[in-house]
Amino acid sequence: MKGKAFILRPWSKEDLNSLVKYANNWGIAKNLMDKFPFPYTESNGQSFIEFATMDDPIRIFAIDIDGKALGGIEIHPQDDIYRRNAELGYWLAEPYWGRGIMTNAVKQAVKFAFSTLDIDRIFARPFGKFDKVLIKDGFLLDELIYAIRRENWRK
Repeated sequence: MKGKAFILRPWSKEDLNSLVKYANNWGIAKNLMDKFPFPYTESNGQSFIEFATMDDPIRIFAIDIDGKALGGIEIHPQDDIYRRNAELGYWLAEPYWGRGIMTNAVKQAVKFAFSTLDIDRIFARPFGKFDKVLIKDGFLLDELIYAIRRENWRK
């Protein structure tokens, strides 16, 4: 089912059970930073929801499908010499992979970021490419960075 309808919205305490159920998945955690724990516990979920709802404007969104939080997408503005950049991170519940949801969620998050934040570049770091610069689960991994600049955003 391509193009399943979803909305991006702030996380809430009511999302805790869904968050823990779907985030507790090594298939997701193995591709994210160590800040995304595995196993993913109720305590992890409570801490995350508290953290995710403290910014103004909110920059950490739940991906809501049929009224349930089934993933997340985040825009993290950088600081110091990287202050005109923001990092994009995301995950989606495994039963919803391959349906075009994340492609569209990324487009919405990029639009939000360029419309709301004083940045010129958004980047994401999927694991791969730069040889052995990351350490995950005791293994050295490569790094690959994708980015889009504001000037190329609407082209």
